[in-house]
Amino acid sequence: MRSISDIRRDYTQAGLDVEDLTPEPFALFNRWLKNAVDANLADPTAMTVATVDSKGQPSQRIVLLKDFDEAGFVFYTNTGSKKAQDLSQNSKISLHFPWHVLERQVKVLGVAQQLSSVDVAKYFMSRPKPSQIAAWASAQSRPINSKQLLMQKFAEAKAKFVKGEVPLPSFWGGYRVVAHQIEFWQGGEHRLHDRFVYTKSADGQWVTERLMP
Repeated sequence: MRSISDIRRDYTQAGLDVEDLTPEPFALFNRWLKNAVDANLADPTAMTVATVDSKGQPSQRIVLLKDFDEAGFVFYTNTGSKKAQDLSQNSKISLHFPWHVLERQVKVLGVAQQLSSVDVAKYFMSRPKPSQIAAWASAQSRPINSKQLLMQKFAEAKAKFVKGEVPLPSFWGGYRVVAHQIEFWQGGEHRLHDRFVYTKSADGQWVTERLMP
């Protein structure tokens, strides 16, 4: 294998300038997300979710974005998971959308707020039944001795809910990330990338700045 220090490429697909910006960041995010979907990227809604535990240790994982609007970015999870436990102690959160094929990234800084049980139930009931059953079978982030044991738990849950609807687990919930800063990154030639950051001011207005790469 060649030296990883020699692995590089130039970014020449597009640029990002002031005239490309929107008054608030969500319209631009919507445009970029649509571009990612239209480009048939694998998992265009995948985002890295970063949390910090009570000892100050950051932790990251990939989660799928399930909704967004001007109120925030929504995802769902087992409330016993590592990320949920972190958020119960520190609600500050960061999201990252890595659209490498389009030479784009979006970074979101904000606070995670738990969704209402009504909103969670509405989404849970829209999931495919096997995914609903898997939520019951997995105590997310907990140790397990084997994949066989996990599949056994799935089979038991499947048998339990063979008839009728699968109820919402009490340990399953969702979060809305209320953003106060959103950065858009577009790769540029010679590493002169275009970076614009939207920051929410004290009066609730979005202020934009260009950042050096």
